Amino acid sequence: MKFSIVTISYNQGKFIEETINSVLSQAGVEVEYIVVDAGSTDGSRDIIKRYDDKIHKIVFEPDKGPADGLNKGFALATGDVLGYLNADDILLPGALKQVCEVFKKNQHVQVVSGHCFIIDEKGNRLHKKFSNKLTRSSFSNKRYAIGYSILVQQSTFFKKELFDTVNGFDIDFKVMWDAALTVDFIRAKAQFKVVNAYWSCFRVYPESISGSGTQASERGKLEYQMLQKRLGYINVVPAWQYPYYWLIGWLLEPVHLIRRIINGIQSPKRII
Repeated sequence: MKFSIVTISYNQGKFIEETINSVLSQAGVEVEYIVVDAGSTDGSRDIIKRYDDKIHKIVFEPDKGPADGLNKGFALATGDVLGYLNADDILLPGALKQVCEVFKKNQHVQVVSGHCFIIDEKGNRLHKKFSNKLTRSSFSNKRYAIGYSILVQQSTFFKKELFDTVNGFDIDFKVMWDAALTVDFIRAKAQFKVVNAYWSCFRVYPESISGSGTQASERGKLEYQMLQKRLGYINVVPAWQYPYYWLIGWLLEPVHLIRRIINGIQSPKRII
């Protein structure tokens, strides 16, 4: 099994070398690494060039946003399983080998997700973030489309044939392109599996999308509506239904709820 991992880069010079090394140091699996930089001016490109003998493919050209950059990278991918990592996040040691074993033991599964650690600008671990179980039920789909269910992007991997089936990322999504891809996987009736393992670190700080509150902005709210309509809901899910999806969702995943409670106790200063 061959992995293709894509990193999109734009002015993340203080983090990107750690990101690159976290991918190149993955042992026990075949990894094709692709880095796409849309025009960094902070020295990121110089760092990337230092690894040009180890990075399999480098793309230096403008794009129409993160989703477009990812499409450019995956257009060059030749692996069986794909994943992507922002230029400020990292893969944990041995992550891809574990993912490989999960796929081998679950031949019917097309998307595998694990959990992650939230880290700050200096790399300190702040708390954990968990992927939710996704099924083909309408309830599960709605819960995902209103933001009450997630798959940790940095710890999610999918088969190339599935990615090709949905024609990649939708470049109309400027904030939640990863969620839009998951919705397209749902529409393609993909089989998902969530594993209780930690495969990545997701960096959150004031300038990042999550840290800056972009997802809660007007653009973020619009894209949540776009997700719901993409799943076939003609009318956006009304606000009065949200408590129902929140409560029942937790009751359907008691182990996940317990993990969240423990994490909250251990990490009282959570930032997201």
